[in-house]
Amino acid sequence: MRVVVTRPQLDGERTATALRARGHEVLVAPLMRVEPIAANLGGEWDAVVVTSANAPNAITDNSARNALIKLPLFAVGRRSAEAARETGFKDVVSANGDVRDLVRLIATRRADGNIPLLYLAGEDRAADLLGELSARGIAAETRVVYRAVTMPFPSALIEALEAGEVDIVMHFSRRSADNYVAGAKSAGIPGPALAVRHLCLSAQVAEPLANASRIAIAVRPDEATLIELLQVPPA
Repeated sequence: MRVVVTRPQLDGERTATALRARGHEVLVAPLMRVEPIAANLGGEWDAVVVTSANAPNAITDNSARNALIKLPLFAVGRRSAEAARETGFKDVVSANGDVRDLVRLIATRRADGNIPLLYLAGEDRAADLLGELSARGIAAETRVVYRAVTMPFPSALIEALEAGEVDIVMHFSRRSADNYVAGAKSAGIPGPALAVRHLCLSAQVAEPLANASRIAIAVRPDEATLIELLQVPPA
């Protein structure tokens, strides 16, 4: 298969390596770049929560990092848990799912107490994690530590779509799917861009692609499950 990966460069290259090992041709075409945001992370926290691998990566140079990595960390999925460990966190637990799974995990594992959780978040967030936690009586505070900046369609992607040299585009976030649709319109190629098969991490990720002719959604919101869709014949 000729596959396009629209993730930010670092994650995109990681995904491309997994795909190439399975014999696929891959074009990494980042439609976002991730920038850390300086944030005051000082305070007394019971544990740290992340919903993206970008969050632990963003605090590598933060002055509070050495204190934070001593705390337990709750991650939404495998990749965000891996990023946390790479940053130095030792006590890491993954929900292996979505935000609802993460909230259930925290409610089950977190000891009773009045000390809030620290949610390391991005500037744009699809889910109301704090609201979900508050509904369960769990105190938490958000600190924004990174932003995703939109990037235009790279010329290699435009040329590949125009030439019919793309079979599948993989989408890992709603933001990147939004950027794909908007970028295709700006490049004047919405038809070819939507005519290919689209693999999406979740139904929410797929929403901007409503006009695409062929969409498949992973049954679990993780990279391995999304890659498995490549083996499923299109409907």
